Amino acid sequence: MRRGRLLVATPALVDPNFASTVILLLDHGNEGAVGVVVNRPSDIAVRTALPAWLGTVAPPPVVFSGGPVQRDAVIALARVDRPAGDDGAILPGVAAVDLGAGDYRPGTVRVFAGYAGWGAGQLEAEVAAGGWFVFDARRDDAFSDDPAGLWLAVVRRQGGLYTAACEDPTRN
Repeated sequence: MRRGRLLVATPALVDPNFASTVILLLDHGNEGAVGVVVNRPSDIAVRTALPAWLGTVAPPPVVFSGGPVQRDAVIALARVDRPAGDDGAILPGVAAVDLGAGDYRPGTVRVFAGYAGWGAGQLEAEVAAGGWFVFDARRDDAFSDDPAGLWLAVVRRQGGLYTAACEDPTRN
């Protein structure tokens, strides 16, 4: 696994912190991994929490629940014009940014409260146990304007057995 990949909760993952989540890995190494849940908007409006940033956030204009660790920590991602690994870029076109250090265009920023974290070897064990699918991320995954539909959209674009294993047959 590497930064810039998506962790998609498998149907077997029932932990309420992570069931049906899509996580963008921000960092992964020998010490562990860190990511943010990109499909869980909160009820906290950006206009209330960070009013100065209202014009720059991608819709919906809310703070997202980034994960169960340090829920008072704020992480911001922005659409950028630079390659992965360059000045904070997580994947091509997406970077972790300091909200106080930039002038961002409308619809380019998403704000997360908290994050998901794993100790050394913990994430690898969860993947091996069948808790997570690991897929390539697309730039727009982190800024989806349909966060409720992101999990299924990411699974469907993998096709084949992933889609068959995850779709609810009652919806066919």
